[in-house]
Formats: sequence, structure tokens, C-alpha cells
Amino acid sequence: DYGDHVPGGPPGSPDEDGDRYVEIWNNVFMQFEKENDEIVRKLPKPSVDTGMGLERMTSVLQGKNSVFDTDLFQTLIAASEDATSTKAEGDRAASHRVIADHLRSSSFLIADGVTPSNEGRGYVLRRIMRRAMRHAHLLGAADPLMHRLVPTLVDQMGEAFPELARAQASIEDTMKQEELRFRTTLGRGMGLLDEATSDLSEGGVISGQTAFTLYDTYGFPLDLTQDEARRRGLSVDNDAFEAAMAQQRERGKANWKGSGQTASAGEWLSLRDRLGQTVFTGYDSIEGSGEVLAIVRGDASIDALEPGQTAEVLFDQTPFYGEGGGQTGDRGEVEWTDASGQQGFGVVLDVQKHAGGDLYAHKIEIESGTLTIGARAQLRAHAEQRLTTRANHSAAHLVHAALKNVLGPHVAQKGQLVDAERMRFDFSHNAPVTEEQLAAIETEVNAIIRQNVPVTTQLMTPQDAIEAGAVALFGEKYGDEVRVVTLGRALTGDNNGPYSVELCGGTHVARTGDIALFKITGETGIAAGIRRVEGVTGEAARQYLLAQAGVAKTLAQSFKVQPLDVPARVEALSAERKALEKQVADLKKQLALGGGSGGAAAPEEIGGVKLIARVLDGVDGKGLRGVAEDFR
Repeated sequence: DYGDHVPGGPPGSPDEDGDRYVEIWNNVFMQFEKENDEIVRKLPKPSVDTGMGLERMTSVLQGKNSVFDTDLFQTLIAASEDATSTKAEGDRAASHRVIADHLRSSSFLIADGVTPSNEGRGYVLRRIMRRAMRHAHLLGAADPLMHRLVPTLVDQMGEAFPELARAQASIEDTMKQEELRFRTTLGRGMGLLDEATSDLSEGGVISGQTAFTLYDTYGFPLDLTQDEARRRGLSVDNDAFEAAMAQQRERGKANWKGSGQTASAGEWLSLRDRLGQTVFTGYDSIEGSGEVLAIVRGDASIDALEPGQTAEVLFDQTPFYGEGGGQTGDRGEVEWTDASGQQGFGVVLDVQKHAGGDLYAHKIEIESGTLTIGARAQLRAHAEQRLTTRANHSAAHLVHAALKNVLGPHVAQKGQLVDAERMRFDFSHNAPVTEEQLAAIETEVNAIIRQNVPVTTQLMTPQDAIEAGAVALFGEKYGDEVRVVTLGRALTGDNNGPYSVELCGGTHVARTGDIALFKITGETGIAAGIRRVEGVTGEAARQYLLAQAGVAKTLAQSFKVQPLDVPARVEALSAERKALEKQVADLKKQLALGGGSGGAAAPEEIGGVKLIARVLDGVDGKGLRGVAEDFR
């Protein structure tokens, strides 16, 4: 309670909108577990989460009426004032506050590896960044502003949060690039908004379709459009906007081919509660026995699976790895003896995890025999697929570490795919990776492979793992115990430290030398601030290099030079071709000007205007412009 000199009444009263009373503490009563927006069960131990607003308590202790008046924000607001040459007074005070608050939030998200995008946490980041950028524009900032304020934030909070200082360069670059992208559409979007509101008087409503177009075409988050509407004394038809968004999502679903899974998350959780977790034995072996606990076909549990039928089968334990962490599921075979004594055989097409990773569902196609609940089966994962997949997975870890070493600590994993054919790794970086950088990454990875040191795994708590230096994925959910995979020795210093330490539940090689060889096959951008590198290992890498060598040999034979001289020969031929093309263009120009049998072009005067008319064959647009210049 700030006292009766501040307008406002107690919460729940008609005057509650005033600033006299401010909540500094609340209680959250946690009772249910949700999955995919569906309440699936009551928590075994309901609890009350008590959360104190640290910054609100700071404002109370410092005797301030607002958190923005505390020393936590005043330094950032002062930097914003200097950068825009405006004071945080009157209507401009809110803009400076938005910039300071959103600068801080955005910086910490980027430091944690989040990049601006159109979905998930990336969209949350984009929304708050663009809202701050819009307010910078309102203050008259003609050039990107946000990145210029990052050093002030790092000076203020970098000591308490060293990850902020480590990622400073990445934060500045990400903010600058995002603001440049937004500014290319901001003017056009504001033009559309001006046009759409030109006939609206105060209290009018901006249509949901206009808000959707601003979002979909010009990158305006809804709350930014709402801010601008309030500034103009208008509102937005939120329901119509959400309807347009729903239609877009439905169009996306219609164009998306899913996995065919029809059992709901709640049904899988019910199976887990009734049957328990699947025990994974595949870290030590690719073979093992398991008892059939459930057979799920479509959205129904069945008792038996006949030849020609396909369903998802749960065993009490399995050596098959279920898809997760970017690693694809194992394939293989299953054999059993059915109730009639007939030998049964089925092909395991895929393995997926459900119920938070607790259940391993084997997609099995029956070729002979009848598979029933309670049957004891022998399970075998394909050895070659497992060997090459785990080599590619271990290589992905090494690539991650090499990317951080070569490009900088800002690099964060944004996705990966490892299967028997290749590895694909997506990461945050705001520029294409140069050929020299790719070569350095490849060199580091192969250096660790040549060390041929054992790959170690440990089980520990997530907190202990992170404190030990393990890389964890932002936003990933970890249990009470995690598996920590360590590969290689550091290439710098005394070589006693580890090269790569990550939290990972996937399968990996026993020694780094088992990867044999690594080769990068491609690097590209897949979204703003997200790059993708692809590579192959072992025999696939050898075959890739042989194919490249074959191409080089063929070119060398064609050019009658040594393979290493092919680039120089190609460059010489390219220069020669350009010279010949210039000669041809010059000859065509001479002919066009009358250097041929047609004689020189003579102008004639028509109605006081001099005209030169000539038919020119085989002259392109560039040549015609040159001829016209010479005719002058």
C-alpha cells in the first residue's frame, strides 16, 4: 500500500485500477498434470508455489512507486535517453521503459540460445524485440538502436550473470540483424495500418483480417498492433484475428503428413501408469528378450496381431532405441513362439517414445505367426544401422563443440537429425560459415577421432552435470537423473580437460576412433539466425571423398592437367571466355554502328526530331544500350 496519496483502491474494488496497491507476492496452487493442453491426472503430491516479486520488493525497499524507478532500470533508461536524445518524460516515458525491460529480457533469451523465429520460444523473443524496436522508432531512432544498449546491460549485470558477457557479441549481432529485418517491413506495415484506420474514428475497431495481414506479411505481432491501436484510440478485433490464425493452422495441418499416430497422449500415459516404464537395455546390447505388455492399433488396444497387420507393441524391456534427441529409432526383427507352437516373425519398422519418453512403442509388421499379449519375444536391432547411427551421433557432439570453438560460445543447438546415413546439426549463428571455418571445424573433429580415446558416460543430477560443464539444451525437460556423455580430450592447454561434454540419452561409440572419419557435406541457412551443417562418417565419408576424387580426376583428364591444377585451369578458361565474349560484343556493336556492309547509320529529321532507325540482329539489351549511347 503506497498510501492514500496515490490513486486506487484495494484489489476487487471499483477503484482497483489505480497504483496505490501493488502485488509483491502470490501463491500458485498446483494440483493437475497437463500434456498437450489436456489434463491427464491429479498430481500425486499437490503443492503450493510461493513466488515473491524480487523487483517489486526492491521498489518497496528503495521507496519507489515503480520498479522502473529503481536502480535496476534507471541505468538502462538513461542509456536509452542518450541513444535517442529524448527524455523519459510524458508520453515518452513508457517507450523508454519498454525498451529497457525488453532489452533485458531479449538479451537473456539470446544468451540462453533462443533466436527470433515465428514459432515457440523464438516467437516470444521476436514479439518482445519488435515491440521494443517499434518504441525506438516512435522515439525517432532512424537506425538500429537495441544492440547499442547491450554494453550498458552487460556492464550492469555481466558480473552476476557471466553468460551475458560471454554471449555479448552474439546478442548485439542478433538484435541488429532482427531490427534491420523488421525495419524493411515496418514502413510498409505502418502504411497498411494507416490506410486501414483512415476512416475510423476514436473507439473504432481494426479488423481481424488487417491484424492478421500485418502479422503474416509484415511481421507485426498482435500485441504490437494492439499497442498502435491503443495509441490511436482504437481496438483490434481479436476474435477475428484468432479465427484467421486458426484457419492458417488448419491449412498447415492439411499440408503436413504426420507419423500416423492416433492414440492420444492421455492414452499413452494411462498405459504407462498401468504397465510401468519400458526398460531400455540397448546401451549394452542390440539383442534381448521382452514380454509383450500391450498392442496398440490405431486408437485401440488389441490382444493379438495377425500376419499382414501392423501395430505398435510395448515390451517390458527392449534393446531398440526409440527416436529421441534427434536420433532416429532402431529397426530390426522380432521372433517368438506363439500359443500353437508356431514360430512367429515380425519386422520392426520404427520405434517411437511416448508418455514423456517412458514407453517405447515398436511399430511391427507381422510376417508369420500370431503375436499376443504375454508372449515372450526375442528382439534384435540391426547391427549396421546402430553402428553407423551412433557414429553419426557422436560426430554431431564433436561438431557442436567445434562450432563453439571456431565460431564462438554463442553457438547453441537448434535441432539435429542423426540416422544411419548422415548427421545434420542446426545451430544459432547470424552469418554463413566460411570455407575456412568449415575446414577448421572438420579438422578439429577429425583430430578428436584420431585421439581414439574412450567415450565415457555418467549418471548424475542435471544440476551437477551443468555445474561440471555439460551442455544442456535450453527448454529441454530433464528428469532427476541424466546421462552425461564425454568425448575426447581438449585440443588446447594441457589436453587434460574434456573436448565435449553433453547431456544425452542417445547411443554413442565406445571410442572416438570408432567414428573413423568425418566429412562435412554441406552448410546452409534454414531460417533467420539459424544455420545447418551436414556431414557423414566412416565408410560413407570415404565414399564421399572417393566420389569427389573421381570428379576431380575426370576434370583433370578433360583439361589435360593434374587434379590439383584443375581450379587454376578453370579460372583461366573462365577469364578467356569473358575476354572472348567482350570481343564478340564489340564486333556486334561495330556492325550495328555501320561497320558492316550496311554502311553508317544516317539520321533523318521527322517533324523536327532526328531519328536513326536500324534493324539489329543478335544484339542483347546491354548491347543495344551501348549502341544508343554511341548514336548520340
